[in-house]
Amino acid sequence: MINTESWYMGLKLKNPLIAGSSGLTNSVENIIEMEKNGIAAVVLKSLFEEQIQHSASHTIMQDEYINQYPEAEDYIRNYSTENEVTNYLHLIEDVKKSVKIPVIASINCLSDSEWISYAKKIEAAGADGLELNIAILPSDPNKESGDNEKIYFEIARKVVEELKIPVAIKLSYYFSGLAKMLKKLSWTGIKALVLFNRFFSPDIDIEQEEVKSSFVFSTPSDIALPLRWIAMLSPILDCDVAASTGVHDGTGLIKQLLAGANAVQITSVLYQKGFKEIGSMTEQLENWMDRHNYRNIDDFRGKLSVAKTENPAAYERIQFMKHFSGIE
Repeated sequence: MINTESWYMGLKLKNPLIAGSSGLTNSVENIIEMEKNGIAAVVLKSLFEEQIQHSASHTIMQDEYINQYPEAEDYIRNYSTENEVTNYLHLIEDVKKSVKIPVIASINCLSDSEWISYAKKIEAAGADGLELNIAILPSDPNKESGDNEKIYFEIARKVVEELKIPVAIKLSYYFSGLAKMLKKLSWTGIKALVLFNRFFSPDIDIEQEEVKSSFVFSTPSDIALPLRWIAMLSPILDCDVAASTGVHDGTGLIKQLLAGANAVQITSVLYQKGFKEIGSMTEQLENWMDRHNYRNIDDFRGKLSVAKTENPAAYERIQFMKHFSGIE
């Protein structure tokens, strides 16, 4: 018998597929359908730090953050944020009543301010875990890299101290010393790192001469970046690791498991192909395991990570060579 069970953040999953945080996971009905189609866990749509701060009567936006989120003040002033937080807690409660799979809450944050106390309310609402999507773009030339990095550690420390449920951090690759940064974060008591978050990507409309959003969905080629870093870092991290961005089929799922991922988050493919793709991906995984005589995920997880592959230079190399790329 093929066993696709996996452990992530201390949570037992029936397979490694997790629905990543998005508008799709803001609906009880959607999550019920995802469970029917075989998803192993869900990360709820993120609650934003600004919403929580406003509901607690704090300053909506501090000067040091206003340039990073110029539209945030208008956005927040147009909503009753107290209602937003309450609705989020109700969402957790309703989803937990409706499905049996693990439900992971999500907060999109950029500071270690008083919003952290609200994490206890999320835990009390029944969330099985909390994913912190820390979104700090290092775009301020007046800030040292250490100033930004310190925020990650402060958030991790305070939230881990506050909660009993497991905590994951989803973050970007915008670090000068990415390997050292993630290794040190894995020592903070968090249970997982999610590589990597997907930021809003600006584009330019050359006829209207204005900035617009673009590249909303990932593509299969986007798997390359998280694949490289998961393969290099999964053997040395003191926590689990989840892959995010670029997994659109069973092949991508298998690749990330071979690289060393404990779980794989999918979002874009659910928008583009629908929830039935979950079953297709798990079926591809089972068929592949059967062909290769694997009975459990742990039989091959990390088999092609840097620690185990016969060709670690394939991950370390960053310049093209015919020997590695196959292109003259």
